[in-house]
Amino acid sequence: MSIPSENQCYRIMAKMAMLPNILAHSIRVCQVATLLVESLNSGGRHLNPDLIKAAALLHDITKTRSLNTKERHDGTGADYLQEQGYPEVADTVRQHVRLAGFEAQGGPTAAEIVNYADKRVMHDTVVSLDERMADLMKRYNGSSELGSWLDCMHREAEAIEAKLFADLPFSATELSDHLDLLDFEKKLERFRTANQGSP
Repeated sequence: MSIPSENQCYRIMAKMAMLPNILAHSIRVCQVATLLVESLNSGGRHLNPDLIKAAALLHDITKTRSLNTKERHDGTGADYLQEQGYPEVADTVRQHVRLAGFEAQGGPTAAEIVNYADKRVMHDTVVSLDERMADLMKRYNGSSELGSWLDCMHREAEAIEAKLFADLPFSATELSDHLDLLDFEKKLERFRTANQGSP
């Protein structure tokens, strides 16, 4: 399995000229996903933390350009990462908006963790699913078809939340209490350090 390191992820993010707000969002999503995978693994799960961290950092890799092109950034981001030689990361990124399939039974997957972490971060702040989905409804308000799609996404995220937190020693409402606030600033600094001297 080929997985980019944290510094390689930061270089990819810089190469794709990721906007600062999308960069900050991605780093916060990675922080949430990392907490979830480490806590689940401490409880006996055997998830790949490197895969989850890389997919969380890179889940919005084509989001900046999508603001102009109107492309589906989940699909094009996955295609880009596939082309770079990271098929497992690509598969996880492809599912960060909607899962390819969800099974309530069985252990959590990398795609479920990254999908859920993304749904808990509004900009660079950890919020409840209800707050995040209300923000998405307001920002992407349009057709009733879109509203129905967002409702399905909300229900899926709630199902993932129930599955994940059945295995965790803290509740969904306590998630932000377990995050290392300084780690966010450290990751921003690591991004700057990894890209010193980059054009």
